[in-house]
Amino acid sequence: MRNSAETLEISGLSKSYQLPVLKDVSFTALPGEGIAFTGPSGSGKSTLLNIIGRLEVADSGVIRLGGLNITELEEEALYNYRNKTAGFVFQEHFLLPQCTALENVLLAALPSNSVPALKERAVFLLQLLKLEGKFYSFPAELSGGERQRVAIARALLNSPKLLLCDEPTGNLDEKNGRLVADIFLKAAEEEKVIVLMATHNPELAGKFKTVFRLSDGSLEKG
Repeated sequence: MRNSAETLEISGLSKSYQLPVLKDVSFTALPGEGIAFTGPSGSGKSTLLNIIGRLEVADSGVIRLGGLNITELEEEALYNYRNKTAGFVFQEHFLLPQCTALENVLLAALPSNSVPALKERAVFLLQLLKLEGKFYSFPAELSGGERQRVAIARALLNSPKLLLCDEPTGNLDEKNGRLVADIFLKAAEEEKVIVLMATHNPELAGKFKTVFRLSDGSLEKG
């Protein structure tokens, strides 16, 4: 069980391209908490998640997770953060077409010697996501919702502290979209992972206890 010492603390994040995208964004999240970020296209939702995942670099501000300053990580420490501490789920599933569902999940274990030990967890996650009969199916043999659930299992394989989900239901129908949102909330509760989800869907955002709206680069509650 994780404790409050592993709190995510975001302080004063700002980012500009030709125009400001994020302006002094600050918030905190506790282990087991799910937060949804809403706002129109171009409001900075993806940029915020990319910066927290260190796929982009902020112009200013600090990201801390459990006392670790994420904004200062370099090379090996940054690789470990992206591979072990943070999990990523995008609108596109990015599954390898030549690999089965189980093999795609286990890709998150590479490169390491831990694949055999993690296979049991991969099987557990696929079962948890109601993919019992799909272990050896290839992506082309899966529905859109099933492919996205495989991507979620892959993101959870290494027991991340943080799950970053960028419009993960954007390509799914309403039923599968609700299912995926419920999966994230269940992961937050049972795995004590912090879930941050960007979505343009107010119904899905409403499933989360905490909802922020990005407007003109600023973060607003509700």
